[in-house]
Amino acid sequence: MSKVLANESSAKLNVKSKQRTVWSHIKKFKALYVMSLPGIFYFIIFKYVPMLGSIIAFKDYNIFLGFLGSTWVGFEHFITMFNNPDIFQIIKNTFIISFYDILFNFPAPIILALLLNEIRVVYFKRVIQTIVYMPHFLSWVIISGLFITILSPSTGIVNTLIEALGFDSVYFFGSEAFTRPILITSGMWQSIGWGTIIYLAALSGINPELYEAAKVDGANRWQQTVSITLPSLLPTITILFLLQIGQFMDFGFERIYTFLNPLNSGTGHIIDTYVYEIGLLNAQYSLTTAMGLFKSLIGLFLIMIANFLSKKATGNSLY
Repeated sequence: MSKVLANESSAKLNVKSKQRTVWSHIKKFKALYVMSLPGIFYFIIFKYVPMLGSIIAFKDYNIFLGFLGSTWVGFEHFITMFNNPDIFQIIKNTFIISFYDILFNFPAPIILALLLNEIRVVYFKRVIQTIVYMPHFLSWVIISGLFITILSPSTGIVNTLIEALGFDSVYFFGSEAFTRPILITSGMWQSIGWGTIIYLAALSGINPELYEAAKVDGANRWQQTVSITLPSLLPTITILFLLQIGQFMDFGFERIYTFLNPLNSGTGHIIDTYVYEIGLLNAQYSLTTAMGLFKSLIGLFLIMIANFLSKKATGNSLY
């Protein structure tokens, strides 16, 4: 009996000790906690509260009855979604475009950051950085307009060069074969400069003495990159890759829709454009919410798998 009482007393003391530690930690870093409040409120108001609306995926939503008063239909909209003959082509397009986007666009900023890091003329380096950053500030409407102009079959510079070489002009936006390459290329042009910022910051944190020691040992630039630079960048690469995996199915409506037309939509129509056409244009809110919920669950599943594998393989993970 006395042993039990002693254990209970010890447990209470441990709880009080942990509470004191938590409060002392909060008091010590109170400035950081106060600074984080706007971000916390942003996520609560604009990310978590809207998640309550996902319930209309299981209801026959009526805007006059609201999402609480609408009729409960269970998984009916999910069944309707998978009975749509076009849905598997739409999901296939989403997977293929997202896969190519990660395959080509994720390593591009890493390569550019490594190349910029090798430039020793600071002024020239700053000019290149400014040029590659600029497309990030352009909207997708402007970017699609630029690509349509450049690839125009009559006045585009690309077809002018093709004709100068003796070949027939190509209507790039009229062929489904060019839809995905155009989407991936435009995405790379828009984001590659902005993506290098984090990697250049990580490169600036590498201890220069490591490179000096490598030089003394006779290592050339390539060997220094493989043995020092890439291993130092690996934690950053891993975290950013996991974040990218979490957005695997979330390719972005405006990035796709501005490039599509009736001639090339067969290989470019994805879940986001489908949600826009069915949900907003045809007012089928419950069906498109079911589609969005399906996309979110796939993204959650992928990031959990990737996070688990990363933790096992490299020791780096999001949580």
